[in-house]
Amino acid sequence: MQRVVWGLVLLLIVLHQDVWFWTDERLVFGFLPIGLAWHMGISVGAAVTWWLATKFAWPIDRLERPQAAEGPATEGGAA
Repeated sequence: MQRVVWGLVLLLIVLHQDVWFWTDERLVFGFLPIGLAWHMGISVGAAVTWWLATKFAWPIDRLERPQAAEGPATEGGAA
């Protein structure tokens, strides 16, 4: 899954360079410039990519693993 996430990051980097919309004056929904709509889509794609990275490709540190129960915890260290 890490390769998929890295692939999506690289794809977003390439798609972010939207030279094809620099001089395009078309409007989306009659009011939104196409370049702005494109960047809104890139932002949504970046959010989904970040969610995938944190959900499936985030490294698990020893502090993040659930610890096995070692007995009842007591205050002061002695029972």
